[in-house]
Parts: sequence; structure tokens; C-alpha cells
Amino acid sequence: MKILAVKLYDGGFMTQPFALGGEEGRESFDANIKYRSSLQNYVIDTGSEVILVDTGLPEGVPETEPKPESIIYMGKKLDEYLPALAKLGYKPQDVTKILLTHKHADHSGMLAAFPDAKIYMSPEEAEAKEITVKNIVTAEYKGGAYHNFEKSEKIADGVYFLPAKGHTKGNSIVIAEDGGLFYMIHGDVTYTDEALYLNKLSIVFEDKDAARQTLDKVREFIRNNPTVYLSTHTPLGYENLESKRITDLDNMPESIYPNM
Repeated sequence: MKILAVKLYDGGFMTQPFALGGEEGRESFDANIKYRSSLQNYVIDTGSEVILVDTGLPEGVPETEPKPESIIYMGKKLDEYLPALAKLGYKPQDVTKILLTHKHADHSGMLAAFPDAKIYMSPEEAEAKEITVKNIVTAEYKGGAYHNFEKSEKIADGVYFLPAKGHTKGNSIVIAEDGGLFYMIHGDVTYTDEALYLNKLSIVFEDKDAARQTLDKVREFIRNNPTVYLSTHTPLGYENLESKRITDLDNMPESIYPNM
């Protein structure tokens, strides 16, 4: 199995109140503290299937510049989604399945470029107005419990799709098992890994109580399984992947702050 990052933006930032202030309020955190931000999605190549986890922003979205009031800035655009995927050696016709963590445009933007792929998503996301593609497989999560998650759907050998509601009402996460490690691709359960270690929610959620339950489950899973945590909006996502860094919740790595 190969797991690769589709790198789209880099060199951005997010403020601490944005990343950590979902439960205690933005005023409890320091807006002068900024964490690194980026945008990347992921490919799981099982050897017999090419599975995408999310598909970036729509083609042609203009690059933005940070403003003094910006709470998150993804950074400079590195590539559109399809050229970034091509750099990893894949064409749209190679893709057999897509696993959509949630409906937001930075995760679902290029679904229409893969008309031959089966696109898996939760029932809630399948009904969302943002989703306009037809080649949807609605996940029913009939695979039974997966570790401490009550429901799951097996997508391929070693690849599981799990409900993880909160950020959106139909949010899901993906876990790929390889070489004794568990690679958790979680969409936006957190925006930066500091939030995972500090046990904080971001300010972006549709159901705060569900988001808290999901983060609790994620942290429990990580405590009990050697997990590589693959985020979408921080370069720690691809850095963790490239170094196969196992998350140790009791020992938070020293933060690397953006160059401002």
C-alpha cells in the first residue's frame, strides 16, 4: 500500500482562536499566536485500487492574499488538483473510488472530474446541496464496530470509512492500515495538530456536541493504536506521513510557527 499527499497550497497560517476556540470561545486564546496552514488531500494506492480521500478545491479558484483580519489563510497555491495528482503519477481514469470526508468545497471541489469512480460519502453529505455528482455510493456503515468506533464500512482490504460527525453532520474519517500502523485521514476533525494534543475544537462545526464526541473517540483510538495523523490544513499532515510519525498524545512536539 502507498499513501501519498496531494499538495495544493502551502505557507499559510491560522490563528489560535480559530484553531482552538470552539468550546471556550475565541476570547480565551491569543490571536497573535499563529499555526502553520496548508491544503492537501490524500491518495491510497492499494496495488489493485487507487482511492482518493477528498478532491481539493474547484479548478480555477483564485489565489487569495492574507489580510490583517484573516483567521485562516491556506497559503500560496502550489497546483490545481488534477496537475497535483498527475505529479504523483495518476490520471482521473486510474481512480476507482473516492472517499469524501465532508461536503465543503476544499474537500469536494473536483468530484466531477472522476465520472467513473465510485464516490463514497455519508447519507447526510449525499443529500447536501453542495454535492451535485451522480456516481455516489451512500455509506451505510454496516461493517460493525471498528476498534472504539461503533460503525464502519470496509472499502478495501485495510481501508475503512467511519462516521465522525460534528464538523459537518455527516463528517467521516478514513483509516488505512499498513505495516502495523494506522493512517488516520480525518478531514477537519482538527485544523492543526496542536488542537489534537491540547484536546480543543476549532470554531467550525455544525454540531458541537457531536464534534466533541468525535474528538474524544479519535483521541481514544490514538492512545490505543499506533496512529499517523494525516490532517488537511496543516503541513504537519504531509510531514507526519513522510516521516511515519506516530502520535503520542502525552508528548506534544514543539510547534513550528509560520514565517510572517
